Amino acid sequence: MNLFDPLKLRGVTLRNRIGVAPMCQYSAVDGVPNHWHLVHLGSRAVGGAGLVISEATSVTAEGRISPADTGLYSDAQIDAWVPITRFITEAGAVPGVQLAHAGRKASTDVPWRGGAPVDAEQGGWSPLRAPSAVAFRPGHPVPAALGLDGIAGVVAAFRSAAERALAAGFQLAEVHAAHGYLLHQFLSPLSNQRDDAYGGAFDNRTRIVREVVAAVREVWPERLPLLVRISATDWADAGGWTVDDSVALARQLRPLGVDLIDVSSGGSLPNAAIPVAPGFQVPFAARIRHEADIATAAVGLITEAQQAQSIIESGEADLVLLARELLRDPYWPYHASVALGCPLPAPEQYARAW
Repeated sequence: MNLFDPLKLRGVTLRNRIGVAPMCQYSAVDGVPNHWHLVHLGSRAVGGAGLVISEATSVTAEGRISPADTGLYSDAQIDAWVPITRFITEAGAVPGVQLAHAGRKASTDVPWRGGAPVDAEQGGWSPLRAPSAVAFRPGHPVPAALGLDGIAGVVAAFRSAAERALAAGFQLAEVHAAHGYLLHQFLSPLSNQRDDAYGGAFDNRTRIVREVVAAVREVWPERLPLLVRISATDWADAGGWTVDDSVALARQLRPLGVDLIDVSSGGSLPNAAIPVAPGFQVPFAARIRHEADIATAAVGLITEAQQAQSIIESGEADLVLLARELLRDPYWPYHASVALGCPLPAPEQYARAW
């Protein structure tokens, strides 16, 4: 496999194996994307990426990480996404959406103002919802534990958001079950202290993720791919979600219609000791790919062309997703193609400058 080989996922073909990872822009009003999102996402499509995934897009208003996050919980938001997905498609990339619910990590300020919890006067809301009444960290509000009706409502919200995503022109959907947000909160024993059908044993803690995937697949067409992003490990000394758990979950999800696991890590612990280094999460993607027999995406400090090529060529992952590096250089795919000796054709509008 080569970094610039096409990747076929069901009826969708990515022009290469470079994707734009979801990156919150904290620039929406009432969940509605705007010109910033069009230019931010569209420029990466023009830049040569094969896949462009939206930021964490909430399935409910109270599931937003901040009051400035995008959403697909209202039909009014569909029309705002349409020109964005249309432009991404016209630029040759596949538009993807990450469907999310922040759970106990919702209702926070934007990062450049510190990211602390915000109250109603600052545009926030309460109560927060989670599997158990356990705060993320000292100083954060204690969430309300979801009842069975509330869990069913979350599942239904993911289903409805997927329907809106389809109407908005997205061709790939990703369920966000990572980074300490609501679905990950159910997976991890650190945040899930329930003793009912959604807590305790592994199959109980993974139940809501399976139900969300099944609900999304009911409305997401067979021809379109479905991804799930997970945190492969909580980086906990004991008692957290582990890589073994991630392999087991991936094995559960493939028969339900999941085509690829997007493998990240962390998010459940506010002060986890994470050995951050170039490609530090790639081994997780490789292990899940080989042991669960499912396609994976590798993420995390992938910045160099040869590094990305090696990940694909060695079979550690089927796709690489870049985030901060694509903020620094939206044209990274073109520069990488030149470095690897297989230059991509530039957009016609830029041909004389390339």
